[in-house]
Amino acid sequence: MPIARRSVLAGSTAAAAATALGAAGSAEAAGRPPSAASPLLQRTPSRLGVPGVAGLHLQFGADPGTEMTVSWISPQSVRRPQIRLGSPDGGAGRVVDAETRTYRDGLSREEVYVHHAHLTGLRPNTTYLYSAGHDGAAPETGSFTTAPRGRTAFTFTSFGDQGAPNLRRAVKWPSGDTPSPSGPFPLYTSSQAGSPAAADIVAAVERVGPLFNLLNGDLCYASAAGVFGEDRVATWADWFISNSRSTRLRPWMPCVGNGENEKGNGPLGLAGYQTYFTLPGSTTATDPETRGLWYAFTVGAVRFISLANDDVAIQDTGDTYVHGYSGGAQRRWLERELKAARANAGIDWIVAFMHHPMISSSRGGSGSDLGIRKAWGPLFDAYGVDLVLSGHEHYYERSLPVRGTLPNEARTPVPVSTRTDVADTGKGTVHMIIGGGGNFATTQDNLFEEPKGRVVVDLSKETEGRHRKAVFVTEDAPWRAVQDRVHTHGFAAFDVDPGDRRTGRTRMHVTYYTFDGPYGELTPVDTFTLERPRRDAHARH
Repeated sequence: MPIARRSVLAGSTAAAAATALGAAGSAEAAGRPPSAASPLLQRTPSRLGVPGVAGLHLQFGADPGTEMTVSWISPQSVRRPQIRLGSPDGGAGRVVDAETRTYRDGLSREEVYVHHAHLTGLRPNTTYLYSAGHDGAAPETGSFTTAPRGRTAFTFTSFGDQGAPNLRRAVKWPSGDTPSPSGPFPLYTSSQAGSPAAADIVAAVERVGPLFNLLNGDLCYASAAGVFGEDRVATWADWFISNSRSTRLRPWMPCVGNGENEKGNGPLGLAGYQTYFTLPGSTTATDPETRGLWYAFTVGAVRFISLANDDVAIQDTGDTYVHGYSGGAQRRWLERELKAARANAGIDWIVAFMHHPMISSSRGGSGSDLGIRKAWGPLFDAYGVDLVLSGHEHYYERSLPVRGTLPNEARTPVPVSTRTDVADTGKGTVHMIIGGGGNFATTQDNLFEEPKGRVVVDLSKETEGRHRKAVFVTEDAPWRAVQDRVHTHGFAAFDVDPGDRRTGRTRMHVTYYTFDGPYGELTPVDTFTLERPRRDAHARH
């Protein structure tokens, strides 16, 4: 994967150079002339009582070729949050002030401060260095590469359902007849649905070195921490700080899942999510209640669309039940987006990413959701969406390319091909569940062995814990292509090959990896190719 190797090398070199850039900025802020860049240059330490720069993360702007947002978090108010932007060749450049947004957690009443510096006027396909800081804090450094223009090769990755790896819940040691020792010391476990894999996947993504990563919902499970009386704010902080090993170097672009719905944090429970991220179009959104919950951006000849499908999903899985909250606004927006993308001769691919899946062979989990199939399935078909990425179920599965549905209660998708090595997405949409990002409750051993699935079609009046029980129907699953019944965690890498006008075809080469240990050692599990006609291809006779 030569693209990935080049990306890792560029990121490592840029990050090292950015350290010198940050030190030069610190000297200038302190009234001293900046020193020449040197590997011996030391950073100015933070002042006591001033929070450091934590959880550095990147997000593309509306135009990923020319815009980037650099964000970080702090537990209290700070003075003069800003970014110093430069380049490997030019050193320290311009200073960009950051906007600070806050929210107060509905459980702990703790206020969170998130600082967002929106960078504009950048050059496409260019690597930049930056340092982030505020008065009294040692700057933190990073780098990023803007998106390329036009039909070009690039790599992106994707997974969902990560969790945070930190151990914050103290429990008593088991005693009595259990084999574990008893004693005076607490035993710590995660309150965040995480596992060691929640940390290891960060190193694994960095081994691929994508241009960006897609997060298919259920990011850190702060809502789950709240259920157990734990600190939701600390859960978010743990997640951002652990992931900043990668997110300071490349955007991790999220979609919202039921795990981001935190009771008491705004009318939809999403005030935390909306404060931590500045996503494409969110700065111009007219409705603050739904700001940033759905958005789109273009890299190369690929249009990416992030959806908030708890708006249309039937199942009750969040802290609060918010089905139908947009009143159809998101669906209308989605249709406009898809129509515009298919009318754009510069767009070959449409990739949607969302949390709840439309296809699933899960035997005991949430399965597929009829609400999503009804609301968005016809749009995916009508406008030829190529690829739909999801999570929610904690395993890996992909479908055959599908188009249309059977006339049954479940609206079962119909495959257009039986090949599992190559899928022509010009004829049908491929769906992927990539929900093994780090969550401890993996379900790879709880799948139908035969081609079947369960679909949520309604809610019962009965409750199960905090939620209304789902009503399921079981369907035959002619759409099923590949499942991973062995590995607990993994992510997918997509190498976009633009092809050429002579052949008239463009491809994505897809590899699903599992990983092992803190160094993120990768093992390929599933490889296949997506292909479709290029929009600019000459007519062939």
